[in-house]
Amino acid sequence: MRFASIGSGSKGNATLVAVADTLLLVDCGFSVRETERRLSRLGVAAGDIDAILVTHEHSDHSAGVARLSRRHRIPVYLTHGTLGSGRLEDCFETRCIHSEARFRVGAIEVQPVAVPHDAREPCQYRFSHGGRSLGVLTDLGSITPHVVRHYRGCDGLVLEFNHDLDLLQAGAYPASLKRRVAGDWGHLNNRQAAALLAEIGHSALRYLVVAHISENNNCRERAASALTEVYGELDERVVWADQQGGFGWLEL
Repeated sequence: MRFASIGSGSKGNATLVAVADTLLLVDCGFSVRETERRLSRLGVAAGDIDAILVTHEHSDHSAGVARLSRRHRIPVYLTHGTLGSGRLEDCFETRCIHSEARFRVGAIEVQPVAVPHDAREPCQYRFSHGGRSLGVLTDLGSITPHVVRHYRGCDGLVLEFNHDLDLLQAGAYPASLKRRVAGDWGHLNNRQAAALLAEIGHSALRYLVVAHISENNNCRERAASALTEVYGELDERVVWADQQGGFGWLEL
């Protein structure tokens, strides 16, 4: 199993998961042209994608989904609530999923996981093949026993370290947006993400990707400081995703 990203942050997100001849795209928050350009950097053509899996309808995760789906005739998997948001009705084909029901796309088994986030019916995903598993876990505002249970034992994990709480509170966002981001239905701050990692365990991880870092309310140094308290000295297994380049292919 391989995985990579073409961009991670509040301006757009998209993650690739590949096993043998199966290639999945998780979210697409970029224009079709930009998506195709970024995919090419990873040696991927959009026409090679077997399915797009959507986590939720917010534009930084869904803006390019429908057009990319139509242009390349790619089916889109999403929850009933996400489809009901009205933002993804023009896809080539939609296949509604239940947030607790496993399904398979080609060689990859997919486990959707319901998460607390301020969208219609958001979910995240855990992918499995050949005894290996990858967790993608961004865009949630709080840690629940349900989330902890579903993300234990991953070989790879893409985990949100969205904001530093002090930077957020001192920043320029209006008070209402600060409450949203920091709330139980918003995004994980650095210390919440580190606490989640401590609870699910990290010793078996081949890769931990620090993802969805806010450009306005966080920085690598503060995320690293919080992570180090739980993880210890950061090593080559810790990979940093960014808005412009995402991260390159990693193999489990």
